[in-house]
Amino acid sequence: MQHTGKIHSAKDSCIYFSNVKFAVQCMKRNRQIQLYMVLAVLMIAQIFVMLFDGYGISGRKDGKQDEPVKEASQDIISEPRELYARSAVLMDADSGRILFGKEEKKVRPMASTTKIMTCILTLENMTENQKAKVSDNAARQPKVRLGVKSGEEYYMKDILHSLMLESHNDSAVLLAEEIGGSVEGFAAMMNKKAKELGCSDTHFVTPNGLDGEDDGGAHGTTAADLARIMKYCITESPKKEEFLKVTRAKSYDFTSIDGKRKFSCNNHNAFLTMMEGALSGKTGFTAKAGYCYVGALKRDERTFIVALLACGWPNNKSYKWKDTRKLMEYALDNYEYRDVWQKLPETEIAVRGGVDKKDDFHMDSEVPIGISAGDAQESLKVLLRKDEEVSVKKEQKKTLKAPVKKGDIAGKVTYILFGKELKSYDIVALDSVKKRDAGWCFDKALQLLLL
Repeated sequence: MQHTGKIHSAKDSCIYFSNVKFAVQCMKRNRQIQLYMVLAVLMIAQIFVMLFDGYGISGRKDGKQDEPVKEASQDIISEPRELYARSAVLMDADSGRILFGKEEKKVRPMASTTKIMTCILTLENMTENQKAKVSDNAARQPKVRLGVKSGEEYYMKDILHSLMLESHNDSAVLLAEEIGGSVEGFAAMMNKKAKELGCSDTHFVTPNGLDGEDDGGAHGTTAADLARIMKYCITESPKKEEFLKVTRAKSYDFTSIDGKRKFSCNNHNAFLTMMEGALSGKTGFTAKAGYCYVGALKRDERTFIVALLACGWPNNKSYKWKDTRKLMEYALDNYEYRDVWQKLPETEIAVRGGVDKKDDFHMDSEVPIGISAGDAQESLKVLLRKDEEVSVKKEQKKTLKAPVKKGDIAGKVTYILFGKELKSYDIVALDSVKKRDAGWCFDKALQLLLL
């Protein structure tokens, strides 16, 4: 019996099993001769596989293909202008993306906005009813202060309200010394956390925001870093709910542990009643820093953070509120969540040297590919300005080489906004494919002989 099919490549010569099957049927009287002949054919075929393996589908040398990148819309919406703040940031609190910046990476003193870091570190490291004893150092802190006296004891949960509602400097030192062992020890904890958050332009010296300097430099941050710290406080920290509860309290009353002294604190964050959805915030002022503010707002699915540094000096205390409102209104008017998910069409990819599961004698093999079940989803919502579009880039190999395991990577789909990656997903093999090698051929030949 002569094979009349046309050989397309050396790989196609990898054992014409129809011929083998015919030979087996014709030589049943001498199984030893049959086996030798089958093995000879296998060896010749394997030599061809080794010589020509690697010749796949023609195309790019790297075996990949790119889909055209869709450019973002050119219709640009006007950004906020004439802000009072020398440094300002508007941030998407979910992704951390900076939506607007003005000198956002310029290092400046940040006054009592420092206390958001003091608060979150205290919450993360204190026990429920932990007490703190007032030191001489804490008692002599300058105004604004609670007025604690050396030797007195307080519950730290009470002092946290003094810290965030009234911005008391002595309360900040009291907490820092209890958690860090000293102001210097606590500052080291603050700087470590800042680095963990990616705040590379921030340096803490004091827990209350008063001006200070040490071997690491002057106490300061950037508007971008300050917004990043607030993002951690309200969306990422394991104590985020406690942080919000403290900073949103309208007022708070407490006493010293011995009950001899009573205190009442009122929240001075005017932003909480200024706009619907106002979430949290902290004011700050020193003669060097000027007026500063960091605050957050949540409306519908959207959460925004505003950070302002050097936003006026006396008598311009209201500048920070005007800038905050302007930036928040700009965000609410122009940014919305849009579903940018693109479902990949069902497709298959050729597998070089693979075994076809449906037909052992078929010389071509393919495997289905797509987004893995763990990553596959029905939507991908991204906060976008009305004139922004997300680009989708697809990179996919031309072929895979056997053996292929389920989950092997065959490419990648990347969602891009203005050249920056938003999200990426691996394109993977959705099934496995065995390798058509000498061992597999030998096993298959034996199976035929035993029929």
